[in-house]
Amino acid sequence: MNDKDRKHFEKRLLEEREKILKDLGRFGENFKKNLKESSGDLSSYSFHMADMGSDVENQEKAFQHVSKEGRLLYHIDEALRRLYKDKNFGTCQSCGNPIGKARLDAVPHARLCIDCKSKEENAR
Repeated sequence: MNDKDRKHFEKRLLEEREKILKDLGRFGENFKKNLKESSGDLSSYSFHMADMGSDVENQEKAFQHVSKEGRLLYHIDEALRRLYKDKNFGTCQSCGNPIGKARLDAVPHARLCIDCKSKEENAR
């Protein structure tokens, strides 16, 4: 991989990382605000069982989203580590072959080539 490609993928990874951090920051701000507003009262507790069930469902969806974003942030950080420190960014961690540029454009934090990723998914 040449320096131009490395800079391109570095930029893509840093942009994705920044986007995720902003999303996580907004979640933290909105969570407290929505918790109190969900009941329509100054209290953070719902008084009707149906309202409480809806609130819990919405919170669970939000936590699942944050968990997914956290995993993605981890994968992006690992890709940046491979780019900066290990110098093996763009190399499949399974077979050692180069990961295609088209795949890295689509998924810049990819750690497996398309063949190895297909094998991994089919094994599940």
